[in-house]
Amino acid sequence: MPAASTRIQASTKRLISLGPSRVDHIPAFRIALGLAIPLSVLLVTGHVDWAMYVGFGAFTGIYSKYEPTRMRFRRQSMAGALLTVCVTIGATLAQLGESMGTTAGSWTALVVGSVVAGLAAALVLKLGLKPGGAIFPLFAVAAIASAPPAAPIWAAFLIAGACASLCVGLGLLGHWAGERHPGADVRPATETWSRAQLGAEFGRFALAAAVAGMLGLASGMPFPYWAQIAAIAPLSAPGRTLQVERGLHRIIGTTLGIITTAFLLSFPAEPWQLVVWVVVLQFLAEMYVMRNYSFALLFITPMALLMVQLAHPQPIGTMLQARVLETVIGAVVGIAVVIIAALWDRRAARRRRATDGRMGADVEDGSLGE
Repeated sequence: MPAASTRIQASTKRLISLGPSRVDHIPAFRIALGLAIPLSVLLVTGHVDWAMYVGFGAFTGIYSKYEPTRMRFRRQSMAGALLTVCVTIGATLAQLGESMGTTAGSWTALVVGSVVAGLAAALVLKLGLKPGGAIFPLFAVAAIASAPPAAPIWAAFLIAGACASLCVGLGLLGHWAGERHPGADVRPATETWSRAQLGAEFGRFALAAAVAGMLGLASGMPFPYWAQIAAIAPLSAPGRTLQVERGLHRIIGTTLGIITTAFLLSFPAEPWQLVVWVVVLQFLAEMYVMRNYSFALLFITPMALLMVQLAHPQPIGTMLQARVLETVIGAVVGIAVVIIAALWDRRAARRRRATDGRMGADVEDGSLGE
């Protein structure tokens, strides 16, 4: 009981307290600028419906914060290529969905998104990219696939690739803005993960995304991919306890973020105003995401919803209600996957100990027999 009480107190402290600052304003400004520039171009050219292609390409800038410049360039280049491919897959699914019909298109997007979540999580683990997991790749595929096609597939590819390249360039410029981190304790990539470990990573993420997506579809909610994203969000945290906490924090933070979104959408807004809010929210999210995940969701949730509204406007009340319900569904699935994986690992460890014990006994018996 004392140990459980200590864990609860520690979890509560992590929920309500801010971690130490790490000159967060420099990468936050760089990341927000990588989103502001292409969104401004869309405003000027009258192509705001391309906002999702821009946004997911611009998520490249989020990767490799607090790492030395050379490593940031290499890892952001890999992340940008991954996100560009995911945007292209989403655009392809959106085009196919036009001819397949709503039901078949939704199930196809669910299956493909789940596979992408597993593959991306394993690849991110192998390459040592930070943040870990597959939230952004899955989000790119699923959100774009669920919206009507806004541009040809080749255009989506070029737009996302251009935005990713811009963010990689801004990552280099960050060196002269003070974002060097030469003494950062990071290891170059990786060959330390076995095929079994990468396979387990694929399985956890693909399973969580698939189960949550199916429950989201069965619930009749309009955006089942939000359940998928909420399900895989906890899985990238280090350690089972923090993964369960991340799932609970996801529910709390998203619910509070919905209040922020409702306020921002409570009055008529022009596209340029939504763009301003998206950029400001991106800056604030990056300022706090490493310090308190729940608090950062106050900004992450409205940023994601406003970006969707820019590209594909939705009824506000339905959208906000669906976001909360599907987040709860997904987070519960994610926590269940964490618990099942922990029980499975514990059972496998017991089997290994039993096998090792039997082998030791056989060796001892053999030596005595001689």
